[in-house]
Amino acid sequence: MSNRIQRVRHELKRRELEVVKVRHLAPNYVSVTVKGETLHDFVSASYDDHVKFLISDEERRDFTPRSYNNATRELTIEFALHATGAASDWARQAAPGQTVLIGGPRGSMIIPMDYEWHVLAGDATALPAIRRRLEELPADARVRVLVAGEEAAALSFDSAAQVQLERYADSAALLQAIRALALPAGEGFFWFAGEASVAAQVRDAVFVDKGHPREAARISAYWKQGAAGHHEDL
Repeated sequence: MSNRIQRVRHELKRRELEVVKVRHLAPNYVSVTVKGETLHDFVSASYDDHVKFLISDEERRDFTPRSYNNATRELTIEFALHATGAASDWARQAAPGQTVLIGGPRGSMIIPMDYEWHVLAGDATALPAIRRRLEELPADARVRVLVAGEEAAALSFDSAAQVQLERYADSAALLQAIRALALPAGEGFFWFAGEASVAAQVRDAVFVDKGHPREAARISAYWKQGAAGHHEDL
């Protein structure tokens, strides 16, 4: 199978923006919309792009651009809140009128929408990317979504695509479901994001046990238990 993912680079810019809207969408899940003229040339070409959220000179975290409106110069980022951490602490107290700095995205991995099937899976940190991808996929796309946590239980997953949605209590149950998952026939794409130790087990299940080709998958550790600012593609 050939690699169909297109990698593109973007000019790296730092943008100062103002918080204009804060919404608590689910327990421990906050949507923050920022606005500013510096967003006039903002580009996010893929659903799992990352912007660098500059909390301070020492604290920087990666987040998915959930949505962007060029006409209004507004960018929305969704935060899955951990018990501790600089980004979670900031998002808990976020309020309109505050100023933030973001950088990026540095680049995009554009994953085609015309695969015969898609699997999207992950914990709370994966939800912004999954929700964005579902909104972008066309009506003829077939998608299986496996998500874990109380945030996933409370959020909506809107899509024109043909979606099979499965919610699990935690990452252990999610991992068990992925191991038991029979991937459909035909050319498909598998996407997962979550905690590092879980992501490593998903990688082994998908590539080793199921023999799914690496060029048709993206498995990422969006965070690591006990570590700050961890992000790794496996």
